[in-house]
Amino acid sequence: MNLSTAVRHIKRMGILLVFPHANKKEPASLWHEFFPETPMRWEWDASGDNRVGELWHLRERLSVSRHVIYSKWFRGKATMISIPVFTALLKTMNKDLNKISGLGMQAREILELLEEDSPLSTKQLKKISGLEGRAAEASYQRALKELWERGLIVAFGEVDEGAFPSIAVGATRILFEEVWAAAAVMTTKEAEKILAKFSDQSAFGKFMITLQNKFAREN
Repeated sequence: MNLSTAVRHIKRMGILLVFPHANKKEPASLWHEFFPETPMRWEWDASGDNRVGELWHLRERLSVSRHVIYSKWFRGKATMISIPVFTALLKTMNKDLNKISGLGMQAREILELLEEDSPLSTKQLKKISGLEGRAAEASYQRALKELWERGLIVAFGEVDEGAFPSIAVGATRILFEEVWAAAAVMTTKEAEKILAKFSDQSAFGKFMITLQNKFAREN
């Protein structure tokens, strides 16, 4: 289980969750690519599986490798996406990358903050956006969900903010300029060709269709 092998798995599959959902093989995950016959146990005590922690640390290394994209794109779960697939998703999930539309007020404000300074830790982003505290948590998560789903933000490294490190979040346009530029000139047909590998019966394919329908209504 190392970075280069993980990158190969992600490039081959296009999209992989980091950890399996309820130990199911669908949606596909990095865990099952490395350990196809081993159920994952989340226990972090002395009896736990060290490989879970190793994969957790590998996830952070992958996020800053620039070989792949780390996001919370799929239902808020830790997701690794190959550069070509992410580029196609960015094109597909946004009507016009030169003029982003359809975002809620708080999502737009957070995106603007990240386009001025990226990446930022969770604590930093909550503070400067005015969304600190329990009362604002739902609004903060809702805003980030909008941005994750449309590929407008990515996770990039992590920051130690106490008992548990939190991911750092940045604007895609700032952290991956070349990806943004490629998506801006990509045609719809080119994007569809790249994403055709995901069957409309697969978990990732179904989710893409759901998001496309959602964003079509919003725009």
